[in-house]
Amino acid sequence: MSDKKLTSASGIPYVDHEDTKGVGPRGPLLLEDFILHEKLAHFNRERIPERIVHAKGSGAFGTFTVTGDITKYTKAKLFSEIGKKTRILFRFSTVAGERGSADTERDPRGFAMKYYTEDGNWDLVGNNTPIFFIKDAKKFPDFIHTQKRDPYTNCKSATAVWDFWSLCPESLHQVLFVMSDRGTPYGYRHMHGYGSNTFSLINKEGEKVWVKFHMRCEQGIKNFSSEDAAQMKSVDADFAQRDLLESIDKGDFPRWKMCIQVMTEQQAKTHRFNPFDVSKTWSQKEFPLIEVGIAELNENAENYFAQIEQSAFAPAHIVDGIGFSPDKMLQGRILGYTDAQRYRLGANYEQIPVNRCPFAVNNYQRDGHMRIDGNGGKSPNYYPNSFSDVRPDPSYTRPADQLDSDVADWFDRNGPGEDDHYTQPGIFFREVLDATGKQHLIENIVGAMSGITGPKRAEIINRQLCHFFRADTGLGMGVAEGLGVDVTKVMDQMPRTEI
Repeated sequence: MSDKKLTSASGIPYVDHEDTKGVGPRGPLLLEDFILHEKLAHFNRERIPERIVHAKGSGAFGTFTVTGDITKYTKAKLFSEIGKKTRILFRFSTVAGERGSADTERDPRGFAMKYYTEDGNWDLVGNNTPIFFIKDAKKFPDFIHTQKRDPYTNCKSATAVWDFWSLCPESLHQVLFVMSDRGTPYGYRHMHGYGSNTFSLINKEGEKVWVKFHMRCEQGIKNFSSEDAAQMKSVDADFAQRDLLESIDKGDFPRWKMCIQVMTEQQAKTHRFNPFDVSKTWSQKEFPLIEVGIAELNENAENYFAQIEQSAFAPAHIVDGIGFSPDKMLQGRILGYTDAQRYRLGANYEQIPVNRCPFAVNNYQRDGHMRIDGNGGKSPNYYPNSFSDVRPDPSYTRPADQLDSDVADWFDRNGPGEDDHYTQPGIFFREVLDATGKQHLIENIVGAMSGITGPKRAEIINRQLCHFFRADTGLGMGVAEGLGVDVTKVMDQMPRTEI
């Protein structure tokens, strides 16, 4: 006989878990059976709102170990000495699909990391690509609307996707990444991760540098072809989830090497393009990778909902020694992510065990839905006060930012240093992809653009082809031929200086 009694959520033991109290063996049920109410009401509320983006994901816990000394750049305690270990949680995801979508869809992959440090939780929230489709967060809702379901058909719309991309040339670099085989990675263990945005590091002297974070896959890069991804979609829609879970269960722990690129403030001021533009990468020849440490995932969640679905990540969560940058996408994400978590999980989402800092948390926040700690007890809920010893520690003061301008305005995203949308995509096509990769990229683009329909079809295709030609003539020709487009008509739309 088990000593674990079956109880209601309030701890009241009960017996009839399967049968409802009624009038006679075949009579109506009684309203007084509160266990029936509790079970059905809880069942109706078992699904929290799914994430607007990155809805379907997988995750695991592990350890980050410092292997490189970067203390000259940052005073962040998790990087303080060689060999220091920090507990981590990584969550991987597709971006556009719903929770029931397939893991092998062509899509960027979210690469979200939580580091449980003694100075609070640091969230590094990026993708498996070092760049993004847009560089101003104000455009984000519009972009995501094109990736979701059409308001009329309730289906995905290739027309909307390519219409938006063709009208936003800054998207081209990321479009080529996603349309290449990198857009269908072989699960989550065989891809790089990136912080994507530009951040800053601050050392003990208050000196600041700009930084890009890279997570270099130790398992080797492996991608599906478009055909293999489609086949796996029909065989196992949860391939990436299953692959990650089973590899950790059998002791085959995936690892990533964290590296950083560093740019000084002076280098940023004189750089040939805006280094805070997330649609651009920094040259690794000019700004070489510096090793920081190894992240290893070695522990699966005991309960997916509690520890992965309820996990909440936000770029706003930075720790002492790490800071922000003027990256416009990052600036918008600082607000957007925390607001999304409060909507999805409630104002007290950081008290949920998977999100809670395992070290000290002291503040004057009180009340709200699902407050699950002591709510501050009888201590005051205001500051300053004469009773509490919770006070700011001046040693955590962040250095002031030196601004380059006192003009507040809406600036042209295509102004000087902002308007080269083609050089890096061209380099990616010519120098990064091999012959097979180039061919797959063209085939994938042709397949995707073939879905464009409606009276604006030719206009959208020609506009996008202009972008491809400006990046690389071979790319433009390959796509145009695949779509059966008369290239002379495309050339007529291009400025003569671009041909």
